[in-house]
Amino acid sequence: MWTSVTAYGSAGRHGGRRVPSPPIDICHTRAIKARVIDPDQPWSRNQMAQWRRDPGNTTETRRHSTAWEPCMTAGSDVAQRSSDGPGRIITDWNPEDPAYWAHSGHRVARRNLIISIPALLLAFAVWVLFSAVSINLPRIGFNFSTDQLFWLVALPSLSGATLRIFYSFVIPIVGGRRWTALSTASLLLPTVWLGFAVQNPSTPFWVFVAIAILCGFGGANFSSSMSNISFFYPKQRQGMALGLNAGLGNVGVSVSQLVVPLVITVAAFGALGGAPQPAADGGAPLYMQNAGWIWVPAIALLAVAAWFGMNDLTSARSSFAEQALIFKRKHNWLMCWLYIGTFGSYIGFSAGFPLLVKSQFPDINPMTYAFIGPLLGALMRSVGGSLADRWGGARLTFWVFALMIAAVFGVLHFLPTHGQGGNFFGFLAAFMALFILSGIGNGTTFRMIPVIFRTLHERLSSKADAAGKAAAAHQASIESAAVVGFSGAIGAYGGFFIPKSYGSSITLTGGPALALYGFILFYVTCLAVTWWWYYRRGAEAPC
Repeated sequence: MWTSVTAYGSAGRHGGRRVPSPPIDICHTRAIKARVIDPDQPWSRNQMAQWRRDPGNTTETRRHSTAWEPCMTAGSDVAQRSSDGPGRIITDWNPEDPAYWAHSGHRVARRNLIISIPALLLAFAVWVLFSAVSINLPRIGFNFSTDQLFWLVALPSLSGATLRIFYSFVIPIVGGRRWTALSTASLLLPTVWLGFAVQNPSTPFWVFVAIAILCGFGGANFSSSMSNISFFYPKQRQGMALGLNAGLGNVGVSVSQLVVPLVITVAAFGALGGAPQPAADGGAPLYMQNAGWIWVPAIALLAVAAWFGMNDLTSARSSFAEQALIFKRKHNWLMCWLYIGTFGSYIGFSAGFPLLVKSQFPDINPMTYAFIGPLLGALMRSVGGSLADRWGGARLTFWVFALMIAAVFGVLHFLPTHGQGGNFFGFLAAFMALFILSGIGNGTTFRMIPVIFRTLHERLSSKADAAGKAAAAHQASIESAAVVGFSGAIGAYGGFFIPKSYGSSITLTGGPALALYGFILFYVTCLAVTWWWYYRRGAEAPC
């Protein structure tokens, strides 16, 4: 079986030589990144020998020449291994084609989503570990101040938000399968280290600071996960898919706050888990190391599942320069502001709630109730995405912020004043409303993003031909995915500022009321942004 390799469109020759074709089933050609040599000169004997040994990895090739590579398409009955690794690369991904989606696209998208959701759930569980761990550290002999404990709660959000900025752009560069596997495996670092650190009460505070910063890996995974899933679904289904991925992933917050208080009371790993730590208050000993080690088996399993079960999409590949155009887009920054108000509130309230309850209602065990609000918010995220698909994201987002303002006033009403009065169950009900509303807002704001950028690029390409419109649609999908990731990064800073605001307000005034009034002012600005640019009649980008 013989074929010719083409250079500059010429057929049948490489310096006058005919060459054997590689014995593989060819489904596409790929341009090889290579050192360019003079196309007018014939290949040397060494170059020809190298091509025969490995035609897919020739290090020197002609300008514009191509080499064959085994691959798979979404419609392939048998997935072939690609030369890029053990996972599968899809080269013909086109979810906007109804026939393609119905035939094979929906199955591929569903499989990637099914793996992505538990991986993201674990990431969130690790991210908020210190919300459940910090409140128990004094019980096993760690003499940290209240402000230090709030720092441990806040630091994972600070590092996670910062890392999200980089994670936002990595999927089109590295690939969704590779990055999901590697980023999931990175969660082993804080969980294993925490298991050792808590067993020695003389462990210094800076060690816990370092572990808390590493827990930020879990928060950073959100941006890359959402960016990856956005490429797999057609625009009209993205609200549902992103809502499920983020909503069920957010359940990890509740899982962490529910599981940790349980596993630290039992010898879950037997003799392998180490000895318990005696309780300083004379109660039952605690196996605090289980707070970290309980996640290790699942993390390892999901990392392997992502590597072998997910896909990389060549259509999602783009350079950082292509994605960096979002920094010039006004709507990128506006959506970042709104997402601080929704997701920043959700993760900040989740992280700070246990310590806030402990400081304001000392007779209440906060871990009895801590998981309820994050669970409600996580479940409502997918509801928010689905409702936004039907009724529009801007309308729902506007009313979310209006009701969040009312809910914060409710929290203020039921707080004790200087340690006197207060109503815990009224406080709890108002906070549950905040969790539900922020969860809905998480879904509605993310649904707004692809609509905004599709509208923007349709306007910019209104006078272009069919090819220009197709290129504009592709660029809109690239920018939408980048904005989804980047706004998730900026929004996550709310997880730092909210717990830290509680701590600072309590230190300065003796209570959290000052911080809560600050939240109200911020929600008013979010309400104004949503109304002016997206919701009012004649808005610049109605969605």
